[in-house]
Amino acid sequence: MRIIAMIPARYSASRFPGKLMQDLEGKSVILRTYEATVKTRLFEDVYVVTDSDVIFKEIVSHGGQAIMSKDEHESGSDRIAEAVAGLEVDIVVNVQGDEPFTEKSSLEQVLNVFKGHDADQIDLASLMVEITDWDEIENPNTVKVIVDHQNFALYFSRHPIPYPRDKSVPVRYFKHKGIYAFRKSALLEFSQLPMRSIEASEKIECLRYLEYGKKIKMVETVIEGVEIDTPEDLERAKRLWK
Repeated sequence: MRIIAMIPARYSASRFPGKLMQDLEGKSVILRTYEATVKTRLFEDVYVVTDSDVIFKEIVSHGGQAIMSKDEHESGSDRIAEAVAGLEVDIVVNVQGDEPFTEKSSLEQVLNVFKGHDADQIDLASLMVEITDWDEIENPNTVKVIVDHQNFALYFSRHPIPYPRDKSVPVRYFKHKGIYAFRKSALLEFSQLPMRSIEASEKIECLRYLEYGKKIKMVETVIEGVEIDTPEDLERAKRLWK
């Protein structure tokens, strides 16, 4: 089974423009993420897929592999689908460009589901981390996920799900960690499917899969890492890196 990693990388970002080129203790955020992904040694190839000349040059000038997007895309998955269309590959792992603390154990967890007893039912797999802080549970920038008894995703939302109408019921809340492992066929099909209303409303791309009946296997992990979405996140990452 041929497995590769793709890191979608846009220069612009609504909350923190140019965040991937910010300095993180001597190297850019995107280069840190690329090097961390390569270091896991889980992939036959690792690519950064970008629409930015600046990011493209940043990766290749340091000996990395990068692919320039030809078209404008609504999501990272669409950008990756364009890049892998002509590649011989079975599983494609989408690693977020703003996660410089990407590490091996979480990636291994999400890849192992394709060796499990229900692998034939899985179109893609992703990670979730339990959260208990109510500020984070209520934060619309934190995407939450609920699953069935087999850990297949039922829904993703920026709203707290499930809604705690009965606060005496013991409920666990999970944050969606934005690492995906796709079957190539599911990824290419995704890119051909039009966005529907739920995805458009929530602005969560994996809802497109659920709206079209695809199966997303969620894997619980305890490693949260740091996603750099704001200048404050970058400062926290710098402290952790030291």
